[in-house]
Amino acid sequence: MTVNPRQTVTRQQGQGAFDPSLSLYHLLDPQILANPYPLYHRLRSEDPVHWDPFLHAWVVTRYTDVVTVFQKFSANRTPTPEQLTTLGLSALTPLAQVMVHQMLFLDNPAHARVRGLASKAFTPRRVEVLRSHIQDITSSLLDAVLAREHTANPGQPGQMDIIADLAYPLPAIVTAEMLGVPTTDWRQLTMWSADFAQVLGNFQHNPDYATRALRSLEEMTAYFRAAVSEQRRHPRDGLIHALLSAELDGDRLTEDEVVANTIVTMVGGQETTTNLIGNGMLSLLRNPDQLAKLKADPTIIPSAIEELLRYESPSQHTARLAPDDVMLGGKTISKRQAVIAVMGAANRDPERFVNPDQLDICREDNRHVAFAWASHFCFGAPLARLEGQIAFATLLRRIPAINLQPGPIVWRENLGLRGLKALPVSF
Repeated sequence: MTVNPRQTVTRQQGQGAFDPSLSLYHLLDPQILANPYPLYHRLRSEDPVHWDPFLHAWVVTRYTDVVTVFQKFSANRTPTPEQLTTLGLSALTPLAQVMVHQMLFLDNPAHARVRGLASKAFTPRRVEVLRSHIQDITSSLLDAVLAREHTANPGQPGQMDIIADLAYPLPAIVTAEMLGVPTTDWRQLTMWSADFAQVLGNFQHNPDYATRALRSLEEMTAYFRAAVSEQRRHPRDGLIHALLSAELDGDRLTEDEVVANTIVTMVGGQETTTNLIGNGMLSLLRNPDQLAKLKADPTIIPSAIEELLRYESPSQHTARLAPDDVMLGGKTISKRQAVIAVMGAANRDPERFVNPDQLDICREDNRHVAFAWASHFCFGAPLARLEGQIAFATLLRRIPAINLQPGPIVWRENLGLRGLKALPVSF
């Protein structure tokens, strides 16, 4: 969506006066993107169900309201080719043609059908099988870091970039193995994932970036169609084969559906876990008392992962549509209007969490919404949690004396998928 704060904004009937300073558009400011929580706090306190005229959408920030949106509102539909043409964005039609098959953008019964078939390929048993592989991959990545630093700087403090050395490659390699494609392709999968995530996570339409995203989509689609053909000839355990063979009451996924949902699973699997590791490690380094507590008692790592997900949610917001005229927070939301549920704000709601701006890795009753809620709850959550648990446990065991390097922390220019460009540390 193209948004411009200088454009003429028409006040929607019934919305009353609006405050431009509350718009999520301000996330485009790098300083606000680095710390969006004061903006979220203002929204929750001053206008928790807020009409954002720049985004032409309602913005919902209280925990209870966000849960209501997840429970009762419809999935956000991808624009049709005709709508894209009307908006002058016909070049994005190939993206819409893929996204229309992805479960992220489907409602029941279509959502239940695709998710039901996909869930057969993504059971807790399959995730658990990956446990030893995840441990091996994590250990080998840290082996490479320690060997590199010992060779380059013998007797000197070592250095590493948590993002480049661990948070990027780990989920990419795991995802490749889970899909059933060569793990040596992980760097290419990472680049494609980042390009597609720009489309999923941002409000604005960037014509220059659209060209890159479309090229990546074309390459990615061709890659996974070839993988589907290979799986048909020579089946190999993994998500693609499972999606191809999954059957529910005689129903199977089409090839287009297999490719589209392989793409969204790949992107979600990488983005969520990369951001969990990077954001989580930064949060611990900024809260040394919590880091010390975790080092002293690794058994609390599962609890710590939940708190890190709440405190710096990898996915900050998602869009839904009002199924009918709905009253929420004293406001009338008209049928088919867009609603942006801000999980990053809901997870810091003081009406739900005690001292929400404080990191507490032993927090009890920590039912956050980092993985959404209800029927669209992230079905890759068990894998993301497992990767996070193994990554933190192994990192803190192998490199216990770790310190944040001085210098600015730079966040990626993705408004919805919150993550770091780099996280340099010394040890």
